[in-house]
Amino acid sequence: MRKEYDVIVVGGGPAGSTAARFAKTATNTVALFERDREIGIPVRCAEATSIQDLERFVKIDPRWVATTITKARLISPSDQKVWLNLPNDGVILNRRLFDNGLAEIAATQGVEIFTKANVYKIVSDGEQNWEVFVRHLDRDYIVKSKIIIAADGVESRIARFAGIRTQTVLKDIESCAQVLLGNLDVVENQIDFYFSSRWAPGGYAWVFPKGNRTANVGLGVNGAYYKRRSAIEYLDDFINEKFPEAARLTTVAGGVPVAKSLKKIASDGLLIVGDAARQVNPVTGGGILAAITAGKIAGLVAAQAIARNDWSVNVLKEYQTEWDKNVGKDYARFYKIKEWMTELSDDELDEIATLLQKIPPDDINIMTVFKIALRNKPALLLEAIKLFAQMI
Repeated sequence: MRKEYDVIVVGGGPAGSTAARFAKTATNTVALFERDREIGIPVRCAEATSIQDLERFVKIDPRWVATTITKARLISPSDQKVWLNLPNDGVILNRRLFDNGLAEIAATQGVEIFTKANVYKIVSDGEQNWEVFVRHLDRDYIVKSKIIIAADGVESRIARFAGIRTQTVLKDIESCAQVLLGNLDVVENQIDFYFSSRWAPGGYAWVFPKGNRTANVGLGVNGAYYKRRSAIEYLDDFINEKFPEAARLTTVAGGVPVAKSLKKIASDGLLIVGDAARQVNPVTGGGILAAITAGKIAGLVAAQAIARNDWSVNVLKEYQTEWDKNVGKDYARFYKIKEWMTELSDDELDEIATLLQKIPPDDINIMTVFKIALRNKPALLLEAIKLFAQMI
């Protein structure tokens, strides 16, 4: 480990590895610190994303893909099933291999990667550099860096260490639990979404197949409802009813932000990316593509700042500008829709499903769903049209 780096990235998820990859140039030094012993574990993700969108950032290794998804069903509280035509093929990833693969790509660019490296404090040295306190393999180091990229997840401490407010109210967090189930009879190219306050108040439950009769089965409970029961308790009931014969292979749980992106994601010598910056789709809770997008923007801006020998907020704020232009403005619209969706009753969800049943299946896509759902909300419908028109 060097005594000083131009850029230090904290966190080895998709946002962190991508940021490190694009921050590295032939003339600078970049390190990535990951607190776990191996990048890619534990997997706290439903692992679904769009293959076409992902290919804009990285060449897909077939080993990363568990299954390809071509069909989706929406299932209402009364068990009405609505088939949804997808705008693009999806994939269920093997996140352990995917995250590891992204880190390997960063390493081939010259990024120095350290696992079991826990950053427990950062302090400004008063000379436009950071002192990064890291425990690596039970030894403590103080490493200097010009720029820190905080990619340390929803529990991010790095941003707080730097004095940036990251608190999120309960209604803007989904408490999620997921089990990898085996011994399942599932359609391998089909994903299912269950909407009901019985299973996931303020959220939804999902069944995402991973091949070989296995599937990620999980749910998210909006924080506003969390005091009633835990996400694990809801999930136990869901699995016991829907998949009583299944074998539970792994269990994960954690929080997913469904908030607006942080107002401040850049300051002097600091950039915040991924879940740490609340860069998650507030409607779906999906964050893989947003994390990679933010990581690329942040990495490029950091590299340019080092080349210019100026890593003040006046330079780094270009990251905030590019994020808002590329993704942030859309996520602000998604947030408005999410606020409405979390208030829907089971009766309202069933009414939407009943109306969709009257439409020819070939004509049902994401836009159709929102046109029906928002038929009495013209302002929100306009926001939805702006969001989804490009996907049809």
